[in-house]
Amino acid sequence: MTVRWTDKHVIVTGGSEGIGAAVATAFAMRGARVSVIARREAPLRSTAERIGADWRTADVTDRAGLAIAVKELEDRSGACAVIACCAGLTLPGLFLDIDSDEFGIQSDANYLGSVNAIRCVLPGMVERGEGHVLLTSSTAAFLGIPGYSSYGPTKASVRQLGLCLRYEVEPAGVSVSVLYPADTDTPGLARENLRKPAETKAITGSIKPMPAAKVGEAAVRGLERGRHHITVDPLTAFFLRWANLPEDLSRPFFRRSIARARRHAQQEQT
Repeated sequence: MTVRWTDKHVIVTGGSEGIGAAVATAFAMRGARVSVIARREAPLRSTAERIGADWRTADVTDRAGLAIAVKELEDRSGACAVIACCAGLTLPGLFLDIDSDEFGIQSDANYLGSVNAIRCVLPGMVERGEGHVLLTSSTAAFLGIPGYSSYGPTKASVRQLGLCLRYEVEPAGVSVSVLYPADTDTPGLARENLRKPAETKAITGSIKPMPAAKVGEAAVRGLERGRHHITVDPLTAFFLRWANLPEDLSRPFFRRSIARARRHAQQEQT
């Protein structure tokens, strides 16, 4: 499957910098009408002007504010064809050392922020019978890494959201894909490195960060090819192959069971 993005409206959360900006750039280069959302106006405006995108400031943890921003962008550029959920943050630290509030902060931004963004546009996608959802997980979704006890579970939750959501929306014509980047050279990684414990650096320190542009290009290319799981590096691809094995084996059975249940429900309604 090859998808063309010309004149399609793509909304990217976390689009001011890092992977979000790279994903937005890759879509803009393909002729899409791109809108970017982030909290900080200055870098958001700068990225939007550089790639020719529309923009609105909003926090993905603020459901009402995010919904207003998305509606304004759809009113200007048309119905959302792709929602790319790239907003998030990493606050590494050993479990007993970090502030207890930081568990909720990361869960709200990384997991619920994706939920909030999707719920803004998914009803319209289902009604139109088409659309794409891109979620940003991480290699940390598969591995227990010291110092990521408050971060890794949020990315595992994002992965699980994608797995569950596919069953619900694929029959309506909406695809769901999950991106699994390893360490990526972004301002967010630079901030993260300032507070990484020695134990975390012992695991991740030997990994050369990938260019954000490479990750953004891989994400969009994966969507174009209809891939539900998108990796950039071979190590993550290896982990993903094994992690997906139970799901791959179960999915055909689940899909048949869901189809039968839906047919039964429709028959009862009629």
